[in-house]
This record gives sequence, C-alpha cells and structure tokens, in this order.
Amino acid sequence: MTKNEKLRLFQDYNIYCLTAEKFSKGRSNIEVVKDMLESGIKIIQYREKYKTLKEKYHECLKIRKMTKEFGAILIVNDHVDLCMMVGADGVHIGQNDYPIKEVRKLLGDEYIIGVTAHTKEQIKEAESNADYVGVAPIFQSFTKDNPLPPIGLEMVKWTAENCKLPFVAIGGIKEGNLKSVLDMGAKCVSLVTEIVGADDIKNKIKKLQEIMMSKKAEF
Repeated sequence: MTKNEKLRLFQDYNIYCLTAEKFSKGRSNIEVVKDMLESGIKIIQYREKYKTLKEKYHECLKIRKMTKEFGAILIVNDHVDLCMMVGADGVHIGQNDYPIKEVRKLLGDEYIIGVTAHTKEQIKEAESNADYVGVAPIFQSFTKDNPLPPIGLEMVKWTAENCKLPFVAIGGIKEGNLKSVLDMGAKCVSLVTEIVGADDIKNKIKKLQEIMMSKKAEF
C-alpha cells in the first residue's frame, strides 16, 4: 500500500487496535494480534510499557510479519527507533515524547506519524507535521498509570468539524457508547480493554464492526 492508501484506513470506519498485554487476561500480544487480524482489523498499534527493549524488538518483529501477511499496517507507540528497526508503517507519539517536527526529520515523509492530542490547540499544532491525530481520552480510561480527565464527546464533534487530518477517537470507548462517538463524527475509533480484555476477542470485534457498518450505511 502507498502511504495515502494507508491513511485512508483512518477515514473509513475502521477500528484502530492496540496491544495491551497487561489487560489481555493472560494471553500474549501475539495471540491477541492474531485474533485481531483474523477478524479483519487493518490498523494495529504495538504499545507495550512493561517489557525490555529486546523483548519489544523481537515481539514487534513477529507482529510486523503478521500484519504484512494480512495486509494490515503496524504503528509503534513511542519508540521511533523500534519503528525503524522492524520496518513498521509508522509511529505514534504523545505530548511528552519527542517533538513531532524532529520525528518527521528523522523518519522522512514515507512513515506515518500519529500524535495524541487532548486540546484544540494540540490538535491544530499537530496538523503541521503529523499524519493523523489520536483524540483522547473521550471517556474515563484506566489503561495508563496516570490517566487524564476525559475531554468528552463535544471534542470529538469539534475535531470532526475542524481538524484537517484523519483522527482516531480513543479512551474509555466501549460497545455500549461506541455509537455516541460515531454520532459525533468519528470514523476511526480505538477500544483497548474492550477488545483485548474480551473473553472472545473475535466475537467482540464482530459486534463492534456491526455497529460501525450500521453507522456507515446511514451515508
């Protein structure tokens, strides 16, 4: 896929899946990603906070191979070097990571760069050098050690109306509130613990995809 084809995945009612082994009920990231890919997921972010760099490298290599086999893209969280070493499609950085401008200098234009934004100002700032924005947290989320307060559905609506880049809505999104996020204009969403913590990951993804396709059918 070209970079533009990859970026279209963020604009066509897709689920953006993250690894989160801590919440995966004893399943490995490899097992979880396999279920995600076999369910038709096309965007995987490798996010792992509790392993050594060597462990992350070897695990990410396996996931890179899997995503290629399934025609999906791989985004690496935080680690620009790991992204380059495993040949991922891009990197996702937060507000406390390296400046987007410097990351772009290092990676060039061929890589996708995503950035998490919590405010309107951060969203507008991201437009200069990022390829997509992760708008978060929409609802209360506990996947991080020091969670930020939720920014709410109105921020989703504002982003859909004002942001020039594709965006991913993330943070506390569940099957029960997914439609409300889509109704505010989100097309690409991330549901972390709702998916990795499900007893049956494939069945959970199927239900979520049905909600998204129902929304897409309205247009």
